[in-house]
Amino acid sequence: MPRSVNSVASRARRKKVLKQTKGNFLSRRNVWTVAKNTYEKGLTYAYRDRKNKKRNFRSLWIMRINAAARQHGMTYSQFMGKLNAQNVGLNRMVLADLAMNNPQAFEAVIKSVK
Repeated sequence: MPRSVNSVASRARRKKVLKQTKGNFLSRRNVWTVAKNTYEKGLTYAYRDRKNKKRNFRSLWIMRINAAARQHGMTYSQFMGKLNAQNVGLNRMVLADLAMNNPQAFEAVIKSVK
């Protein structure tokens, strides 16, 4: 009995990967082996950078809070220590947003913890 290969599914799988590599340069978009490697590497970078994005934003928020706190005579460390001691339930994202877009509200938070 002849061997049966599911070429329809194989071709569909290849087309799916080649569609994802559309826009790449030269053989990275249309040569199967190169495109597959490019696609897999891209997925690896995407997974890694979803984690790094969180790290980068946290770092940015800390810088913004520190800059705003120093304008009011406090360091970031002192400010966060006093916030935690008084159980203020504002996270870094909200504090950074207040520091950038609503300095009066941030100043009110500073005064409440001093």
